[in-house]
Amino acid sequence: MLVLTRKVNEKVRLGDDIVVTVVQLEKGSVKLGFDAPKHVPIHRDEVYEKIRHANVRSATGSPGDIEDAAKIWQQKKTENRRET
Repeated sequence: MLVLTRKVNEKVRLGDDIVVTVVQLEKGSVKLGFDAPKHVPIHRDEVYEKIRHANVRSATGSPGDIEDAAKIWQQKKTENRRET
């Protein structure tokens, strides 16, 4: 891990397109500003972990999920036949 010391208004660059600026220092915390392209996601770690966990859950569904989806699809198919 790289550890840097910065003062308020000093910056750190990540590659060519990302700049992190120390905006404010308070007791026990630091406020950071991020300048990055729109396609680069920026999340607090706890938010990132929730997103990652939700993605893993949705990608690994249970065997019953496929059966439930098939039943819903079949019901929609039957409803569409009745409408025509």
